[in-house]
Amino acid sequence: MDRVISAERSEWVPVFTGLSVPVFRTLVRVVARRGGEQTGTGRRWGLSLADRVLLVAMYYRTNLTFRQVALLFGISKSAAGRVVDHLAPLLALAPVTRRHSPDTVLIVDGTLVPTHDRSISASSKNYRYSVNMQVVIDANTRLVVAVGDPAPGNRNDCRAYTDSGVDQQCRGANVMADGGYQGNPEVIMPYRKPRKGQPPLPQWKEDLNTVHKSVRARVEHALAHMKSWNILRNCRRKRDGVWHATRGIAQMRNLAMTG
Repeated sequence: MDRVISAERSEWVPVFTGLSVPVFRTLVRVVARRGGEQTGTGRRWGLSLADRVLLVAMYYRTNLTFRQVALLFGISKSAAGRVVDHLAPLLALAPVTRRHSPDTVLIVDGTLVPTHDRSISASSKNYRYSVNMQVVIDANTRLVVAVGDPAPGNRNDCRAYTDSGVDQQCRGANVMADGGYQGNPEVIMPYRKPRKGQPPLPQWKEDLNTVHKSVRARVEHALAHMKSWNILRNCRRKRDGVWHATRGIAQMRNLAMTG
């Protein structure tokens, strides 16, 4: 089977991945350090590590089927699936393993990712079977620092925040969120608007809400950027595939912003 694209032809990298060539090379080095290079005995990969990373990055960006991806790389459909299964955990954003400093400000928000795996999803407000993915960014750098486990799409953010485990990855930091995180007292939320017939909020609370909204918008911009990788608009991966995909996209976005 003839190969159509390869990492050796650098002009294809931005077209299929949305990453610049230097950022893509950094991504390859990250995967290599995590054990992506083939060592020891056993069946050898038909593609180089750079080509395999390109395959995964392209799969996330375009959301082509494995059959389509396989044709572009000159391999079989099953081989393309094995490449994604092997490299997806190595390409993903590393989980937070230590407490943040008290002066760190994080922002959390949830986004619905439609997925075909109904064992982890539920019918949600977008009228599709989706999962609620909790994403946390640093308010200063705007980099993604944590991605929670997928929660069913009919689960609201206040519960998904704890069920996904992302609350543990925010330990020690000041966490900002919208008003949907009621019930999590450690989260900084805007002042609620009074009900009809109650006195309006004082001006100082209105001013604080305005500042809160402007800062919190950064996580919404981050989620919009992440969804330019089309797999987050209709994920066909099973089991933990949507989790690896979201974390992988977070890693690529962070590298794109810092590289």
